Amino acid sequence: MSDLRAALRNSIAEILCYDSREMDRRKLVLYLLLNVFVSACVTGAILFWYDRNYRSVSVSAVQPAAPSANQAVAAQATLNPQIDVPVEIVSVIGAGTLNAESVVVSYKGGDQINLAGWELRDEDRNVFVFPQLVLHTDGAVRVHTTSGTDTVIDLYWSASNPVWESGEEAQLFDPSGNLREVYKVP
Repeated sequence: MSDLRAALRNSIAEILCYDSREMDRRKLVLYLLLNVFVSACVTGAILFWYDRNYRSVSVSAVQPAAPSANQAVAAQATLNPQIDVPVEIVSVIGAGTLNAESVVVSYKGGDQINLAGWELRDEDRNVFVFPQLVLHTDGAVRVHTTSGTDTVIDLYWSASNPVWESGEEAQLFDPSGNLREVYKVP
């Protein structure tokens, strides 16, 4: 019976590649900690890569609302180039990767602004003209370089190649051609 137990113990030790009589527990703990660290690093790298390349491609479920007549009239007032309009380019994300590229434009003004006719340009003369879109106070819109369906929070440029490059300037012009915002792409 003791021979059977010894044989069973040896076969289990061989299967598990661990023999408690010979293995130093400190080495085992260090091995396990190293394994956890490597696993966390690989998982983090995969999630970062996925987020940068695929997450921003998903289309928002929000469908655009039809603009009301009073919004269009109120927001179409002529802009004075001497007055600062609080429209800003918040960020350019995924520069150089077509499916990940997007520009976030926000409005920090007191009322609302119609972005119809505004232009987003890069240094290579690529131009995106904003469609009929009213931004309210603290509102924002994301302009994706790739193709997609426009919504109230996501607009699509439908470019076939990446537009933004690290180090270049993203420029925002009002309908009169006045430069209103400049953002250096990181």
